[in-house]
Amino acid sequence: MNIIVAFAKAEDAHKFKSILLRGGYDNITAVTSGVQALSAMEDLGSGVIVCGYRLADMLYSDLAEDLPGYFHMLMIASPDKAPASGGNERLIYLPTPVTKDNLYSTISMMMEGVSRSRKKAKEKRLVRSDADRQTISKAKEVLMDKHHMTEPQAHKYLQRCSMESGCNMVEAAEMVLSLNG
Repeated sequence: MNIIVAFAKAEDAHKFKSILLRGGYDNITAVTSGVQALSAMEDLGSGVIVCGYRLADMLYSDLAEDLPGYFHMLMIASPDKAPASGGNERLIYLPTPVTKDNLYSTISMMMEGVSRSRKKAKEKRLVRSDADRQTISKAKEVLMDKHHMTEPQAHKYLQRCSMESGCNMVEAAEMVLSLNG
């Protein structure tokens, strides 16, 4: 799992990175600006960002607004900088001073949350609605009737079309139906 450490001062970012490495975490990126953090999040796809109240170019709240879907944020700052409650469910706040145990357990919990979110999204993608199944069946029937394919050949054809065009199988089936309808 990916961790991005973002603090305005490079020495703070490297200090947190070092603490996390000693705690057994790996794949850690240290940055000093919100733009760098957003770029790293886009490259990595999912994980946890650990940041302070202020970065070189923006506040944590600005970064939290642009947080990609599979990232959770841990904001570490003094108690007077605590975020207003009830804002973002993917934002967790730890007041300073932070103990290593508290930091490690919070990050582990957040990583579990990211993993759960990704797993739920994947399961949701795998479950097709009745309408989607009917669309795929109709497209297979068209392929079998008009192109003399067997059901497995039609299925494989739809899968290949889906992969080659970069769309899901239902969209590939809809294309087949629109072209042969």
